Amino acid sequence: MLVPLLTASLLWLAFPGGGGFWPLLFVALVPFLLAVMRSGTARQAGICGLLTGLFHFLLLLYWIVIVLGRYGGLPPYLSVPALLLLALYMSLFVGLFGLAARLFAVRVPLRLALWLIPAVWVGLDWCRSFLFTGFPWMDPGYALAHVPWLIQSADLWGHYGLTYLLVLINTLAALLIMATRQKRGQLGLIVPVILLCAGVAIYSFLRWQQLERQLPVSNSMRIGVVQGNISQDQKWSPGRQEETLVNYIGQSRGLINDDRPLLVVWPETALPFQAVDHPLLQPVRDLAVQGQIALLTGAPWFEHGGSGDDRRRLDGARESGPGRDVATRYYNSALLFDAGGRITDRYSKSHLVPFGEYVPLKKMLPFLAPVVEAVGDFSPGSIEQALACQNARIGVLICFESIFPDIARKWVRGNANVLVNLTNDAWYGWSSAPHHSLAMTVLRSVETRRSMVRAANTGFSGFIDPLGRVQVVSPLFEPWAGNAEVVLMEEKTWFVRWGYLFAPFCLGAAIVPLIWIVLRNPRARISS
Repeated sequence: MLVPLLTASLLWLAFPGGGGFWPLLFVALVPFLLAVMRSGTARQAGICGLLTGLFHFLLLLYWIVIVLGRYGGLPPYLSVPALLLLALYMSLFVGLFGLAARLFAVRVPLRLALWLIPAVWVGLDWCRSFLFTGFPWMDPGYALAHVPWLIQSADLWGHYGLTYLLVLINTLAALLIMATRQKRGQLGLIVPVILLCAGVAIYSFLRWQQLERQLPVSNSMRIGVVQGNISQDQKWSPGRQEETLVNYIGQSRGLINDDRPLLVVWPETALPFQAVDHPLLQPVRDLAVQGQIALLTGAPWFEHGGSGDDRRRLDGARESGPGRDVATRYYNSALLFDAGGRITDRYSKSHLVPFGEYVPLKKMLPFLAPVVEAVGDFSPGSIEQALACQNARIGVLICFESIFPDIARKWVRGNANVLVNLTNDAWYGWSSAPHHSLAMTVLRSVETRRSMVRAANTGFSGFIDPLGRVQVVSPLFEPWAGNAEVVLMEEKTWFVRWGYLFAPFCLGAAIVPLIWIVLRNPRARISS
């Protein structure tokens, strides 16, 4: 029990939003790895992993109670068990890692176990990113996000490569402690890791120098961001729709008068009404025309299967029962207005939040329906071509789409030369979650070498350059507006082309020797 608590505490102290003391990442897993490798049985190793994961994810995801309780309307006797169930599910992956790590430490030479153990961790992290729609929240590599000079290799192998390197260093330390009496074997463990770290460091240094020369001569575009700071419990009130719009328009006019950006960005669902032919769209169009700007804003959208006369506006409504028109599809969208006030392009969120934007098995779980924020359930959109705005081609990440590297990669494959993250982090309150969300967004910039423009309802909003440097960032829970000259990059990184396969490669590299060990020695099964 002490080892799982110690490891979970060290990780919390290392992660942003916790202690933020990132050097602990290089030793935080050592107590856990030692306990697993020295376990008398595989069962003990699995239990140790399960408990470590449970404590870690309870600390990491405590904000789930805020989301489900304060804003989702669930009482503590439902929101707290929901957190426990999610943390338990996530901890299963750490439990499996414990089983595999012990098996490798016991059954294969240490020189091979050194490389296979981190591969297991990365492979399981990758599985967690897509199973049951995926929830890859704050893998260890993300905790380096605010140390830009350490994350430059992410354009080769993604944030999973950073995680691999961290787990590798922790594994090396644990194996060296275990092999203290075997002086001869230690050198064979240490040298290859030093060579890999040195290679990563040299690449990062050279890449940094190359990009610092390239950024000033690249195309750019002045972009403004408005953070409305609209309270979540008032956001969807029909009586406050116009007040919300006046807030955003007023802050935008201030930006236009001061610095005249070519594009202004508002957050996710900044327009708190169904934006199809709504009368409140006219002030938005007027802003674009009078300011001669393009405007990208989040808004609910719907499409009806029948004629236009059959469309029903559902502004402020919360019904999703039998009377709902099943032919109508609802979307969490981003709308692009041009300087003439016309909607020229739209993207609808493709990766929806389960129990936030739709309720899986809602008929079987009716008590979770209050968690759905908008009118009934949203439908997913699809990623096609980037949204065109003058010399910018915009890839849009709505809300937690920024935690999925594959979504940003698809936008860049679709010729996006800048990424924009529209989000509403008001759900999280004053928790660690906004810090986590920002950290994961930073890695999307480095992996793809694209500038990131982030517009969040309550923060953090700001601008991240292709080196992963947070150039400007807003305070939390304050109205804020800012602008920056945003670099528009065109290159497609190795990660975008091939490096995204690093994590599945790690999974395959771990599974093959595991199968070989079990087939070669049936007594090495998990029950041993």
